[in-house]
Amino acid sequence: MMGVPFWLHKLASLSSAVTLRSPHGNNALLRTIRGLPVWELSSVCINLTLCLVFLFVVSVRQISVCIGRIRIAKDDSIAGSSPIRRSFDGEIFVVKIGNGFKLSVLSCFYVLFVQVLVLGFDGTGLIREASSGKSVDWSSLCLPAAHCLAWFLLSFSAFHCKLNVPEKFPLLLRVWWLVSFFICLLTLHADVRAFLLEGSGHWSSHVVANFACAPALAFLCYVAAKGDTGVQTCRNSDIQEPLLLEEEAGSAKVTPYSDAGLFSLATLSWLNPLLSIGAKRPLELRDIPLLAPKDRAKTNYKVLKSNWEKLKAENPSKQPSLAWAILRSFWREAACNAIFAGLNTLVSYVGPFLISYFVDYLVGQETFPHEGYILAGIFFGAKLVETLTTRQWYLGVDILGMHVRSALTAMVYRKGLRLSSAAKHSHTSGEIVNYMAVDVQRVGDFSWYLHDIWMLPMQIALALAILYKNVGIASVAALVATIVSIIVTVPVAKIQEDYQDKLMATKDDRMRKTSECLRNMRILKLQAWEDRYRDKLEEIRNVEFKWLRKALYSQAFITFIFWSSPIFVGAVTFGTSILMSHQLTAGSVLSALATLRILQDPLRNFPDLVSMMAQTKVSLDRISGFLQEEELQEDATIVLPQSSTKIAVEIKDGEFCWDPSSARPTLSGIQLKVESGMRVAVCGMVGSGKSSFLSCILGEIPKVAGEVRICGSAAYVSQSAWIQSGNIEENILFGSPMDKARYKNVIHACSLKKDLELFSHGDQTIIGDRGINLSGGQKQRVQLARALYQDADIYLLDDPFSAVDAHTGSELFKEYVLTALATKTVIFVTHQVEFLPAADMILVLKEGRIIQAGKYDDLLQAGTDFETLVSAHHEAIGALDIPNHSSEDSDENLPGSVILGKKCNAGGSDIDILAKEVHEGIAAPEQKAIKEKKKAKRSRKKQLVQEEERERGRVSMTVYFSYMAAAYKGLLIPLIIIAQMLFQFLQIGSNWWMAWANPQTEGDQPKVSPMALLIVYIALAFGSSWFIFVRAVLVATFGLAAAQKLFLRMLTSVFHAPMSFFDSTPAGRILNRVSVDQSVVDLDIPFRLGGFASTTIQLIGIVCVMAKVTWQVVLLVIPMAMACLWMQKYYMASSRELVRIVSIQKSPIMHLFGESIAGAATIRGFGQEKRFMKRNLHLLDCFGRPFFYSIAAIEWLCLRMELLSTFVFAFCMILLISFPHGSIDPSKYRIFLLIPNQSHVVFEDFLLKHV
Repeated sequence: MMGVPFWLHKLASLSSAVTLRSPHGNNALLRTIRGLPVWELSSVCINLTLCLVFLFVVSVRQISVCIGRIRIAKDDSIAGSSPIRRSFDGEIFVVKIGNGFKLSVLSCFYVLFVQVLVLGFDGTGLIREASSGKSVDWSSLCLPAAHCLAWFLLSFSAFHCKLNVPEKFPLLLRVWWLVSFFICLLTLHADVRAFLLEGSGHWSSHVVANFACAPALAFLCYVAAKGDTGVQTCRNSDIQEPLLLEEEAGSAKVTPYSDAGLFSLATLSWLNPLLSIGAKRPLELRDIPLLAPKDRAKTNYKVLKSNWEKLKAENPSKQPSLAWAILRSFWREAACNAIFAGLNTLVSYVGPFLISYFVDYLVGQETFPHEGYILAGIFFGAKLVETLTTRQWYLGVDILGMHVRSALTAMVYRKGLRLSSAAKHSHTSGEIVNYMAVDVQRVGDFSWYLHDIWMLPMQIALALAILYKNVGIASVAALVATIVSIIVTVPVAKIQEDYQDKLMATKDDRMRKTSECLRNMRILKLQAWEDRYRDKLEEIRNVEFKWLRKALYSQAFITFIFWSSPIFVGAVTFGTSILMSHQLTAGSVLSALATLRILQDPLRNFPDLVSMMAQTKVSLDRISGFLQEEELQEDATIVLPQSSTKIAVEIKDGEFCWDPSSARPTLSGIQLKVESGMRVAVCGMVGSGKSSFLSCILGEIPKVAGEVRICGSAAYVSQSAWIQSGNIEENILFGSPMDKARYKNVIHACSLKKDLELFSHGDQTIIGDRGINLSGGQKQRVQLARALYQDADIYLLDDPFSAVDAHTGSELFKEYVLTALATKTVIFVTHQVEFLPAADMILVLKEGRIIQAGKYDDLLQAGTDFETLVSAHHEAIGALDIPNHSSEDSDENLPGSVILGKKCNAGGSDIDILAKEVHEGIAAPEQKAIKEKKKAKRSRKKQLVQEEERERGRVSMTVYFSYMAAAYKGLLIPLIIIAQMLFQFLQIGSNWWMAWANPQTEGDQPKVSPMALLIVYIALAFGSSWFIFVRAVLVATFGLAAAQKLFLRMLTSVFHAPMSFFDSTPAGRILNRVSVDQSVVDLDIPFRLGGFASTTIQLIGIVCVMAKVTWQVVLLVIPMAMACLWMQKYYMASSRELVRIVSIQKSPIMHLFGESIAGAATIRGFGQEKRFMKRNLHLLDCFGRPFFYSIAAIEWLCLRMELLSTFVFAFCMILLISFPHGSIDPSKYRIFLLIPNQSHVVFEDFLLKHV
């Protein structure tokens, strides 16, 4: 290395000689080379040489890869085979990244950051010299530019090792690090000697950068000598096992958010792995990691339930507060968010506070050395902290809302499973769905407004303090105007609240009627009543639309008040200051305007806060009222352990009543003892209380008096079959593990074998909504199979054979009751008298009382009601005049048709025998082949119910165009854009007027009279608010027309759909569309599109103002815009799929809820409440996973975009400081200084609306 300076000196002398011979001996580049210190010059040469070597190596690798691909493709095309895929035998490799690798990459990026700072500092200095008219040597930037290029390649090469997972760093990289550290040491030696000789005059940006980079380069030198990357791969078979029983194996890893470091949390970089997958291919649910244990529904449900029960136990006579229970459950998360919210509020007022000082500096009033750079640094630091705290705050409130929603949903679901019969009459299934879909959602959304309660006074106090510094005692007038603005918005918010209440009531009614129509769609279509009921739903929708229209137009008026409030406060403040002869300066006016701009958000949000508090209170009251409804009695039935007594069922002095307020009980005087293994038949006339008798054993009917005991487990088969959505096997197993032998016996006992053979997928056939693709008899037999498979001790059968034909019923009774349940206790309700002789005891009910009990022969001999019942049955059979085929004597009198039927039967028997012989003659291998063909044919057939489909890839523009054309053929869109442009123009004009008309400093003469200043400002500002009102009205009109048109089209499509659509589509999916999705179309989408247009125009206005003040910013805005577009494209690939998965995962929650409410008695009869509760929690987590990542992805994008805007603004401020005083029109940079106080909000709104 000692020869390098020698050759560099030779190069410098040679270039000097060439320059002297040249007719133009002023070559700036060569002068720069001659002026560089020798080691800096060597550093430039070595870095550039290594860059060329690096690019050459990369190019050679890419060429070799391409040649290899061409050869492989050629070979494949010749061989006609598919591309080669490497398999790892199902093993999963885990990549572990050590701290050494992280520190190496961090050191590289640190050195790159330092070099970029040096380049920026040197470039800013040259720009400042150029603006003052001095000649500038731009070639002096060669050294920092070469370093930036070199360390850019080094940093990303090191980072790329994470993807390749090598054991050692590449040789070129290690050599580069060693050479860089060696040059750094020599340069440090030269700098120290020069510093000792010249003193502080030797200090420069390059010297400081060299000292700053030395520790990082020393560490990289150590890593280069060692060579190890610190990245390891290891096999882990345990990771293939799911953490939860019901989770997918592909989702076995927990979100990295749970154990992310401080830097990863601050920058949201823990999200990078998922976004990287989403950028390569569409995301699936299995790609999304599991939620952390503290974020799962089970954890939050347990905490909220515990606090809710404590509140109820503390004061049983007083109604507990659900809001207080929620606060006690999640106060830690709320407190953590409060810290971020408070810090964010404090730093947001730093800019308005310092604007006046910055204006004074720009006009030449410098109070201390380097004041401009210090102020710019404070501005930058405050904006940086504001950006970071905003993202953490917003992500925190979203997570808090997710916790509250999941916990409340689980509580509502559990309550639905335990609801008493009386409580069910006051809460229809449609209302309960609305509790989950709307009220729980609203309570969760209140987390966004939670901190506004205490932040609003804090923001007003800070704003008044800054106003007092700028306008003096006139700030008191500002306080009065602020209070008046708040008071005025309260009655408007109450009106809005009333409209919302009416809107929710009509929405409940519409959802209830829609649910009824979907449940009974088969009847509507068979009776041709679709149009009649569709008209009824449209009438209800018209009433809802009336309240929706009032709510949206009142919202437009509230928007006008929101935007007018800060203008009103500003006008009062400036007017009072003018009347009190207080001279306003440009700095004080700009500081006041910036303060009022920030105060605009809390003033604008206060009516929203009041309205949201009222709406949330309504929702909390509705949910709280539902949660306090009467549940089934815990002591209605006493369950004893199995084999603890020989009495299986015992009822002592039982009195039961469905309606506790009724004077006449449903069942009374019930005395019963059933021993284990007995078969008890319950019979009686219609309405005698047979089903209620089984319900009293299950504990379903409220117990007025007496005692009910059962020994062992119970299984219940209801009169009306309840079938779950899913395949037949899942319905039979009902949560129990698969036992092949028992399963086969159950299928045989329930006569299901032939039915399963007829189904396209056998027992894997998906059952439609409410078992729609099964006949009544098949549903009942599946119910019987479900009960039999549970292997319970006591079987309660509520007339299960009424839905099957007589032959199948007899066969079922023989195989099921007499054989399969021979050793079990069976209590069955029946109307088939022929089954009664097989019973050990028969109970005859009449008017809710057991009037007779005994064996069949004894009861017949006793006469009375039982004999009457049997006689009535025989008379009914005889009245049908059906001949008795069992008598041989009657064969002679049979009609010809019957004889023909007998002959046909005989012929049929011969055919069966012949077919059997042919079948037996087929070889066994051929039979096996036939079975395989059948199996393959089944697998090719589609199931009746398919998983909900979702689009993939970007949203087509035709979707947006079709929505915009849905209302008035899109004629309102140009008017909305024009109104927003006029608003933006007038707003910039009002700011420019205040910046231009006011004097720069105290003592200067104003350009216009104070009254003219105030009148023009009020005219411009209120004019801008008026156009905002016009835009809000147009957006509301557009949204109303589009929402109504889309709803009517959807309703028509649903009612005109064929019955096969309802067979294959769960009702939960349709309800999700007409409830949640329709609410989004009604209330969200038009305002989001309108907001996107407004923020886009505002952003264009901000860029134009910045470019007008400092045109150089355009050079930074263009690459910034390209970076934004790239990041947005990178983000949108994952965000779209996450939002679609969120939408899909919501339907199963609602479907399970509706299904569970319908079959609550069966679920409780089998004691399966815990399993269904667990299933609900699992579905909530399946919904929470993509929701959590979708909200985190939005914050990820906003953070990076806002950081870019912060750096751009900091760059512009440095430019302003660098320009000589007086070189820019003061009114321009005054307007420019207002930008940072609104650019973050506008930028964030632009991103959210665009996304």
